[in-house]
Amino acid sequence: MSNDKNSPAPALPSNFLRAIVEHDLAAGTHVREGMPSVITRFPPEPNGYLHVGHAKSICLNFGLARDYQGRCNLRFDDTNPAKEEQEYVDTIIDSVKWLGFDYDYPKADGSVEHHLHYASDYFEQLYQMAEWLIEQGYAYVDSQSAEDMAANRGNFNTPGTNSPFRNRPAAESLQIFRDMKAGKYADGEHILRAKISEDAMASPNMNMRDPAIYRIRHAHHVRTGDAWCIYPMYDYTHPISDALENITHSICTLEFQDHRPFYDWLLETLSKGGFFQLPVPRQYEFSRLNLTYVVTSKRKLRQLVEENIVDGWDDPRMPTIVGLRRRGYTPEAIHLFCERIGVTKADGWIDMSTLEGCVREDLDPKAPRATAVLRPLKLIIDNYPEGRTEECTSPVHPHHPEMGVRTFPISRELWIEEEDFMEVPSKGYFRYYPPIGDNPGSRVRLRHGYVTECVGYDKDENGKVTAVHVKYFEDSKSGTPGSDNYKVKGNIHWVSAGHALQAEVRLYDRLFSDAHPDAGGKDFLSVLNPNAKEVVTAYLEPGMAAAQADQRFQFERHGYFVADRVDSQPGKPVFNRIVTLKDSWVAK
Repeated sequence: MSNDKNSPAPALPSNFLRAIVEHDLAAGTHVREGMPSVITRFPPEPNGYLHVGHAKSICLNFGLARDYQGRCNLRFDDTNPAKEEQEYVDTIIDSVKWLGFDYDYPKADGSVEHHLHYASDYFEQLYQMAEWLIEQGYAYVDSQSAEDMAANRGNFNTPGTNSPFRNRPAAESLQIFRDMKAGKYADGEHILRAKISEDAMASPNMNMRDPAIYRIRHAHHVRTGDAWCIYPMYDYTHPISDALENITHSICTLEFQDHRPFYDWLLETLSKGGFFQLPVPRQYEFSRLNLTYVVTSKRKLRQLVEENIVDGWDDPRMPTIVGLRRRGYTPEAIHLFCERIGVTKADGWIDMSTLEGCVREDLDPKAPRATAVLRPLKLIIDNYPEGRTEECTSPVHPHHPEMGVRTFPISRELWIEEEDFMEVPSKGYFRYYPPIGDNPGSRVRLRHGYVTECVGYDKDENGKVTAVHVKYFEDSKSGTPGSDNYKVKGNIHWVSAGHALQAEVRLYDRLFSDAHPDAGGKDFLSVLNPNAKEVVTAYLEPGMAAAQADQRFQFERHGYFVADRVDSQPGKPVFNRIVTLKDSWVAK
């Protein structure tokens, strides 16, 4: 079974998960008629926007299924209606597809298998299994208060204490559980707990101390409405959903490692009841993505949005997938990043420069080049005729002539960068500076245009330089025979003042100035980077008016930019800086 959108990737370095999958394939562990031998799943909770850490999990789960001719299900763990919204479902689906994956798989007969699932699809089965667990003595209704339950659970150094309701007769627990379902009790009045063994409350693994599996919650559910007022817990729902979907390899991050014994116990126990056939799914854990200069806590990301510290979930400074997409990151760059950081069981930190390097590597060979002046200073060619313009040309991409050439005019008045002029030049400065004493001003080539010589400059009443004056040498135009007669060290970019496209350009950088903004109980808001967003009015070569939303460019000298997918209008693009040409954080 294959999926064109999930087409095989080039050979990738092996990792421990691939080794497990290949071992199972060789042993025929999960051979079942009519089903692939590798079935994975990506199971997000629809209570927020996905971030770059989820991207790693998406690429891993869908990638394994793709590379071993299996399938990957997208399953929403929608068991907490108080925090779930359709908006989150929609954006998660969109993010998975933007990354290049799909959960619809074509069959040999031309039909399509849809593998978009919800835990709420299984509410009735989950409930029936819970009743069976009660009847068999594997679960009981606990009526302690939340405070007493927490106190009796103990801690890592102290065994827990059995609930006074632990030996409640199965028939009594079953009746209360049915009454809970019928809405006869308030939230928190009762809870259903698993009873794994007689000494479970002394287990060194806190997750095995009679874990809660159902709670009362009178809340409207997006998909099931008010049909239910009891909802299963994640640790109960997750393994059962895996088994119902015939998952072979249930891949989680390391924080679920201590939950695996309950996962295994639950499926083994329910298999004894005839609910599942062996082999049941197995859970495997890998290290989550810890990326410097970001926070990935849903609570903290929500705080950034709700306190208007950022401009929404898709703010280009956010580590959310929608934020990375709006920033201009490509799916290919994220795939390259996930491949490069690998899959291990050892926790560690990945520096943000690795992710930024991947987007540079992806964009360099394919991004068209363009000229942009971000901090404009007027340049006047005194001896260039008023009203005259000429066409200059440059490759769309210096290494791909097949991409063609771009043309732009030169005229008497141009825009250059402020930093391309100094009244008193520093040593080794080869751009514009004025005559000093008996020495003439500097000679600089206007890239793809003429060689010019600085003859003076203008200042306003505050001493700010407002214009630079130069003269040009008519026989020095780039591409003409005479241009070889001029040897200059300075070569700068420019745009014609009368023809340039004026555009809003947003210079984005890392949101935090600290590599570990929330480590050690630190207030992450105290290390916000004040320079994470700067908005400038820039001047671009006139052809950039045709830029389409989501189209990416290299602004020569400045970095990679994208036409904002939300705010760009036809003929009036708005640009976001994706990343600078070089890592500016190396020395920080």
